[in-house]
Amino acid sequence: MEFRAVLRKANVKADVIIAEAQTFIFASRTIGPAQSRIFGIKNVVPVAALPAMKTSRVVEALKEAFPQFVPADNILQTSFDNIGAIFHPAPTILNSARIESTAGDFEYYHEGITPGVAKIIEQMDHERIAVADALGLKAISSHEWLDSAYGATGSTLYDAIQNNIGYKGIKAPSNLQHRYIFEDVPASLVPIASIGDMLGVETEMIKAIIRLATGIHGVDYWSTGRNVQRLGIAGMTAEQIVELAEKGNDDNEN
Repeated sequence: MEFRAVLRKANVKADVIIAEAQTFIFASRTIGPAQSRIFGIKNVVPVAALPAMKTSRVVEALKEAFPQFVPADNILQTSFDNIGAIFHPAPTILNSARIESTAGDFEYYHEGITPGVAKIIEQMDHERIAVADALGLKAISSHEWLDSAYGATGSTLYDAIQNNIGYKGIKAPSNLQHRYIFEDVPASLVPIASIGDMLGVETEMIKAIIRLATGIHGVDYWSTGRNVQRLGIAGMTAEQIVELAEKGNDDNEN
C-alpha cells in the first residue's frame, strides 16, 4: 500500500504490478561476501498483488523458479500473516542485554525464545489476529504458520519453535542495529497497531515493543513507520480497505 501511494503521488502511469510475498522463502543468513547459508526452505509461501485480480500473473511469472509461491487472497492476507513481525522484534529486544554482551553468540530461536519470551510473542500474535479479524480476515496464527511453513508442531508455540529443525544453528543478531528492529518494527508492527487504532482494536503489547524499539534506536518509529497516513488509508472503513486490496479502487487498474 505504501508503494502504491508513492507511485500515485508521483503520477506513474506505467503498468507496474505491485506484489508481495508473505515472507522470505529461505531461512538463511549471509555468511560472507556473495555467500549465504540456507538453513531451510519453506514449503509454502503465499504471494499477492495489489489489486488481487493481478495475483495470478505474478504467480505464473514466479512458478518456474519458485513453485513454493502460491496465491493468497489479497495483500492484507500476506501482510497480516507475515510472522516476521511477531518472531523478530520482540525476541531481539527482550534479548538486548544478551545480544550486546555476547555479540549474538547464541541460537536466536532455540535459545533466545524461552517460555517467557514465547508468552509475549503469543500475546502480540493474538493482537495481530484481532486487528485482522476487524478487517474481516482470518489470519493464520504463529503456531499454525510453523506447521504450514516448516512442518514444525508442538503443544505450545514454544514447543513448536523448539521442534523446528529449520531454525537450528541460526544465531542471534550481533548487535541491535539490525533489520529485526529497524525493518520489522516500522514496516510490520506500526501498521498493525495503527490500523488497530483506526478500527478500535487494542494492541498494547505490540505498542510496548514499538516503544522499546524507539527507545533503543532513538527513532520515533510510530511517526516514521507505515502508519495509516503513509499507507494512504487514513479514515477508511474496514470495508473500504478490503475493497482497495481486492480491486485497487482505481480507474487505471483493471
